[in-house]
Formats: sequence, structure tokens, C-alpha cells
Amino acid sequence: MIRILKYGEVENKDIFSRVVPSFNVESIVAEILENVKTNGDKALIEYCEKFDKAKLTTLQVSEEEINEAFESVPAEFIEILEKAAKNIRKFHEKQVRNSFIINDEDGIVVGQKIIPVDRAGLYVPGGTAAYPSTVLMDSIPAKIAGVKEVVITTPPSNNGKINPVILAAAKIAGVDKIFKVGGAQAIAALAFGTESIPKVDKIVGPGNAFVAEAKKQVFGNVSIDMIAGPSEILVVSDANTDPKFTAADLLSQAEHDKLASAVLVTDSMEFAIKVQEEIEKQLSMLERQDIARESIDNNGKIIVADTLDSAIEIANEIAPEHLELCVDNPFDYLDKIKHAGSIFMGRYCPESLGDYYAGPNHTLPTSGTAKFSSPLSVDDFIKKTQYTYYTKDALKKVAKDVAYFAEKEGLTAHAKSATIRFE
Repeated sequence: MIRILKYGEVENKDIFSRVVPSFNVESIVAEILENVKTNGDKALIEYCEKFDKAKLTTLQVSEEEINEAFESVPAEFIEILEKAAKNIRKFHEKQVRNSFIINDEDGIVVGQKIIPVDRAGLYVPGGTAAYPSTVLMDSIPAKIAGVKEVVITTPPSNNGKINPVILAAAKIAGVDKIFKVGGAQAIAALAFGTESIPKVDKIVGPGNAFVAEAKKQVFGNVSIDMIAGPSEILVVSDANTDPKFTAADLLSQAEHDKLASAVLVTDSMEFAIKVQEEIEKQLSMLERQDIARESIDNNGKIIVADTLDSAIEIANEIAPEHLELCVDNPFDYLDKIKHAGSIFMGRYCPESLGDYYAGPNHTLPTSGTAKFSSPLSVDDFIKKTQYTYYTKDALKKVAKDVAYFAEKEGLTAHAKSATIRFE
């Protein structure tokens, strides 16, 4: 059963801690990375047979497979995917940055160019569930940024095929290539390149502990988005919300992963008890009941604060991936929330809207990293290059200042490079 904790009456470690077991996967992942780097496709095919029980002769998904999958997905779901893609495009198009130039002084021009990365690799998890939402959320911003080639890796089922909804979402999003490979070996392929899979400049997307560790180890050879997971939700609510709504919202994240975190912060003990009871009722009806039960028992908690302002202070300290603000006039509190991956406003805005449909990205910072990180965006797929131009006269005016500055740092060659042009 989910715990109820009274803020101020228990230690802060009970309020802010969570159970996150340490997985010792570094050496296993390092071995996989080195094998793929050395042996390429051969290693990938062997890992696919070992981990996914699929015997493959080719890794790339063919155009025929994509079209066949698209036709097999119910038309109703295709329509929903297209609506979601439209919302995601509409939101992320507002994130596009423009290059700029400053030339308001004679003889001086400075500026910045916005340039998309050439190739992006998207990891889409497989295993216990298929995530077409991840395909849309990760590939659409890349396309909007202007990335020339967007590549997906995702593990196949034991029949060697990719879930049709993944392929349908990829077709709608305009993904260029799809490969049947998962796990740390997929990250290695994207980072180093193989005979079939091109090396990318940036890897994005969620995954298990092996995928996360692989992303850590290849960072520097390529860029990555973030090390995300397990999933989190924090609901700030007053007593006027229907407890059924709150229980359902907390369980929506608990069913993701046994390590997921579901937290309610409220100013009402009576409401807390009602939500606790409702969680138990709804848990018994979930298909993923065992996963949700372990999540709720390990990392679920209801924190009772004295006031809503105190509840928001607690939320800011936790800095959750998803934050629901279930109060009257939620926009009155928006400016008080400083640390959250994504905020859901009001009593009729469940986090699941953000997972699939509303438009803002669902690849979000977790484990308190919302204090210094941001959701995946168009910015993740661009880089900035700056440039400077001075005429002879413009340099002459400032050469002594530059030289003086350089000498203060003990860098006389720097100073000389500015003054030598006028000796």
C-alpha cells in the first residue's frame, strides 16, 4: 500500500529519497561496445539471436516491410497517429531558432549560424511494450531541425519483425532508415557505425539500464540527449480533485516500470487517505498489476503538507519528470514551479495527454535532473557556429586592448598576433 507521510513529522530523506537499485553493467556494456566496434554487423546479428531469439540475415527494415506494416495497422489508429504527429509538429515548430548577424559598428561583423546535425539516431525500446509515441516524439523534432538523415534502431520480436505500429509511426514521421537491433549493441552501432548502420552525430531515446550505460560510454564519440528513467509522476492537488482521477494518474506511471516513482503532495490528510484507498481499488484491475504494485510499494508516497505553497516547494525540491497541478486556477501557481520536466495544468489534463497527443515532448529529464536539464526539443538536433569579421581599421582601434588583455593572462603570442599587423 502507498505510504502517507506528514511533511515536517518525518525525516527529509523519507520525503525525497527513492529506491533505485544499482545495476553493475559497466563491464558488460563495455564488452558489447568493443565487439560491435570491431566486428560490426556480425556482432549485431549474433546479439540479436542471443538476446531477441531472432535469426536475421539483414538488419535494415525494407520499404516493403514498412508498407506492409502500415497497411496492417487499423485505420483508426493511423488517424490518431497522424493527429498526434500534427500536434507535435505544431508545438516543436515554435522552437526553431534563427541565425543572427550584428553589424552595427563600422568594419565589424559578428554572427551565429544555426546548423542541424547531419545524422541523428533514435533508440526506440521494445520488449514488454511498443512505443510508437517515442518514434513521433523523437523523430519529428529532428526533421523540423533539418536533420538530413534520421535513423531508428529498435529490437525485433523473435520472428525477426518489428511491431507494425512502430513502423507506421516511423512512416508518418518521415524516418529515413530503420534497423532491427536493440540494447547496448544498437547504441554501439549508432556511435561507431557498421557495414549496414551509419554512424550518427547524436543519439536520443530512452532504454533500459544497458542502453543508458551504453549512452554514457559512447558520449564524446557522439552526442546524446540525456540519461533518462525510471519514469516519475508527482501530483500536487488540493482536496477538490476527485480521488479516482488522482489514483489513476499515479498508476499511469507506476505501470511503466517496477522502479517508477508515483508521488502525491497535498494539503489534505482526508484527501490523502481517499487516494490511498482508491489506488488499492484500481490496482487490482490493471493488466500490469504486478509491475504497478511493486512501483507503488517501493517508490509510491503521499506527502501531506500544511499548505499548497509548501506542496509546491516540495515538488520543486523533487524536480519530477511529470508534474500535475490539480488545483483551482492552476495558472496562478505556474510561476512558482521552478523544476519540472513537463507541467500538466488543471484537473482535466492527465499526464497521458503529454505521453501521446498534446504536442509537447515526452522525452523528459528524470531523477531530479529537471533542476538543470530540459525536455527533448528541436535544439537537441542543431549546433551553433559563430563567426567574426573585422576590417583593418576596425582591428587597429582595438589591437592594443586585445594585446593588453592577453598579456594579463601571460599569453604574449596572443598579444603579438593582434599587434604585429601594425608594426
